[in-house]
Amino acid sequence: MTRFNAKTVLVTGGNSGIGLATAQAFAAEGARVIITGRDEATLEQARGTLGEGALAIRNDAGDIQAARTLAAQLAEQGITLDAVFLNAGVAKFAPLEGVDEALWDQTFDINIKGPFFTLQALRPLLNDGAGIVLNGSINAHIGMPNSSVYAASKAALISLAKTLSSELIGHGIRVNVVSPGPVSTPLYGKLGIPAEQLSDVAAGIQAQVPLKRFGTPAEIASAVTYLASSDAGFIVGTELIVDGGMSQL
Repeated sequence: MTRFNAKTVLVTGGNSGIGLATAQAFAAEGARVIITGRDEATLEQARGTLGEGALAIRNDAGDIQAARTLAAQLAEQGITLDAVFLNAGVAKFAPLEGVDEALWDQTFDINIKGPFFTLQALRPLLNDGAGIVLNGSINAHIGMPNSSVYAASKAALISLAKTLSSELIGHGIRVNVVSPGPVSTPLYGKLGIPAEQLSDVAAGIQAQVPLKRFGTPAEIASAVTYLASSDAGFIVGTELIVDGGMSQL
């Protein structure tokens, strides 16, 4: 397919996991892809997989000024956007008594403040008819122990799809959410769970998935590219859950 031929797409957190798989999926369909991330080495490696014209920009997803700087960098190069996947996020799990203000602030800065102000900064660069996809999570729905702060941040993000769609629909700009279930990505190694417990936690989660496996980044990427494309032109303010049935059955 070439649904994104001659189009320009931005993927935040596009240097690994779901973000990289989605950037690659956009590139395979003809898009010029721009990715952001914090690690310069993985950014450059990722850029090399995305074809001619791809850009990799170091950017802190939770920093308002960084969002404005990103938009200014793109504007200086005359770049406008046909699709944006606001994917960059953080997941730190802790019980109620283990949550401190630093964990709360980091989670909400990166998972909700960052996407909101990134989209605000990018608004002048969005072409009419652009497709915006936010990366949610089924944790906003299932009440998993120790996920309270993370789940709350994702619930807030899901809400944005409806309100921002209402504001932007006059320009044909659609905002939707893809909410993954458990997916095999590097994020699982960053949950704040001790390494010796991580395999047991992963096995417990997998047992709750009706398909009895984790999803793959490529499967989430397929959902994102669909929502961002004209194929989903009548889908607005909607959450697409991709979780192997974990929150549905």
